[in-house]
Amino acid sequence: MITLIDDALLDEVCAEAAASPRRRKNRNFHPRDDHPGHRLLNAMMADSYIPPHRHLDPNKDETFVVLRGLIGLVVFDDAGGVVRTAKVGAHGAAIGVDVGHGTWHTAVALADNTVFLEAKAGPYLPFAEAERAPWAPAENTPEARAYLEQLRRKLAA
Repeated sequence: MITLIDDALLDEVCAEAAASPRRRKNRNFHPRDDHPGHRLLNAMMADSYIPPHRHLDPNKDETFVVLRGLIGLVVFDDAGGVVRTAKVGAHGAAIGVDVGHGTWHTAVALADNTVFLEAKAGPYLPFAEAERAPWAPAENTPEARAYLEQLRRKLAA
């Protein structure tokens, strides 16, 4: 099977993201969650919040390449201090990034209809407690919006 990653597909997944309560949507190319290689599109609206996290499994490095829009990558130390930021996309410092396992990070959509291609090892497993940043608000909490805006200000500096 061949799937073309074209404007029509990006438009479709962006429309799904805009309609989603989380304001983002994955389009998986891998056949199931337990597949050993995950390849997916991740479409985000600018008001979507991905809580900072890390992947502790040494096989879970993740790579993403921005196909549309612009994301802000934020890398943190163990206490939640920002150690690095980068704008990633056609008008950013890079068009993609490879994040090693164990690295606290998040991605912030800096424009609506941002889409990146993500690749990492499967299987899909929900984050373990040690992979969730204890210093950052959880998704869908009252504090999440203010925290997202704080990250945006750091990316604008």
